[in-house]
Amino acid sequence: MKAALFTVFLLVYVVDLLGNLGMILLIRMECQLHTPMYFFLSHLSFCDLGYSTAIGPKMLADLFGKDKSIPFLSCALQFLISCTFADSECVLLAVMAFDRYKAISSPLLYTAHMSSRLCSLLVTGVYLVGLTDALIHTTLAFRLCFCGSNEINHFFCDLAPLYLLSCSDIEVNQLVLFIIYGFIELSTISGVLISYCYIILSILKIRSAEGRFKAFSTCTSHFTAVAIFQGTLLFTYFRPSSSYSLDQDKMTSLFYTLVIPMLNPLIYSLQNKDVKEALEKIKNKRWF
Repeated sequence: MKAALFTVFLLVYVVDLLGNLGMILLIRMECQLHTPMYFFLSHLSFCDLGYSTAIGPKMLADLFGKDKSIPFLSCALQFLISCTFADSECVLLAVMAFDRYKAISSPLLYTAHMSSRLCSLLVTGVYLVGLTDALIHTTLAFRLCFCGSNEINHFFCDLAPLYLLSCSDIEVNQLVLFIIYGFIELSTISGVLISYCYIILSILKIRSAEGRFKAFSTCTSHFTAVAIFQGTLLFTYFRPSSSYSLDQDKMTSLFYTLVIPMLNPLIYSLQNKDVKEALEKIKNKRWF
C-alpha cells in the first residue's frame, strides 16, 4: 500500500515540477507570451511550485523513511512557506480576474493600462499580503505551549493539527485565523465576482458571436482555476466545527497542496491557444 501511495504521489509531484517549471520557462522564452496575462500566470506557477515543494518532498520521504520526525523550527518554516504561497495565490487569482476585465473591456488600451510597472507593483503587493498573513499565523501558532503529545496527525505542519496538540488557550489564534482568512477570502472572491460581472457586461456589448466566444474563452481557464482553488480553501477552513474531521482535512489539504498545483498548468495549457502555439514554436526550433 505504501509503495502504491508513494508512486502516485511521486508522479503527481513530478508533474507539479515539470508543469509549473515548464510554464515559467515557456513564458520567459517566448516573446509572444510577454504580456500582463502571462506575467501573472508565471507567478501563479511559481506559487504552485512554492507550496507544493514545501510539502511534497517531506511527505514522500516520510512514506518510506523510518525517522518521520520534523524539528520544531523546520515545522514552523514549512508552514510559513506553504502559507505564504497559498495566500499569495489566493490574492493573485483576484488580480488575474482584474487583468482579464481590462483585456476584454478595453483591448486597444490593455497594455497601456496594465503597464509593466503596475504589474510589478501588483505582484509585489500579492507576495507582501501572503508573507504578512503567514508571519502572523506562524508567530501565534508557534508561541503556544505543546506539553502533551508531539505527534502531528497530518502529513505536514498545518494549523488545525497543531492546535489539537496545544495545551494553551487557542481562542485568540482561532479568532485571528477567522478574521484574516475571512477578510482575504471575502475580498478576493468579491474582487473576482465583481470583475466577472464587468467582464460579462463587456462581452455582451460585443456584436459578433465569434468575438463573444473568443472573449469568453480567454476567461474559462482562469475561472476554472479560481473555482477549484477557492472551493477547496472554503471547504477546508470555513466549514462548521461540528462537521470537522481530521481525516477529511488531510484529504482536502492533499488536494490543494499537490493536486491543484498539478492541475493549473494543464488547465492553462490545454485550453490556451497562445500556449499551444508557443509550445509548437519550441518544438520546431528544437528539430531545426
